[in-house]
Amino acid sequence: MTVIVLTNCPVGLRGFLTRWLLEISPGVFLGAPSTRIRDLLWAEVREYAGQGRALLAYQTDNEQGYAFETHDHTWHPTDHEGLTLIHRPSIRAPRAGSPGSPAADVPRQGWSKASKRRRFGGAR
Repeated sequence: MTVIVLTNCPVGLRGFLTRWLLEISPGVFLGAPSTRIRDLLWAEVREYAGQGRALLAYQTDNEQGYAFETHDHTWHPTDHEGLTLIHRPSIRAPRAGSPGSPAADVPRQGWSKASKRRRFGGAR
């Protein structure tokens, strides 16, 4: 079993994949091609994905029973003692109000309390 998920990829690439795999949802392709065909399809996806992202998951003979590869994702597969796990980069945003944070430089959006009272009435 092979699954390929495309995000923001050219329509022509989706059309190419439908020759070998079934598109079960927009950008999600499912099938059971041979290993050789799967590798050729993945090479084409990587070449023609453009600005898009792609994910390949396939059944294999290992501890987990599957393997996966990514193209232009911020999350990357990482081997940890024989298991493939996803490494997510930790991007910490500065806290609001701290020096250098975007929230400290930009005024808050929305209605002020005074304008809410004027518009909708309320206790003064």
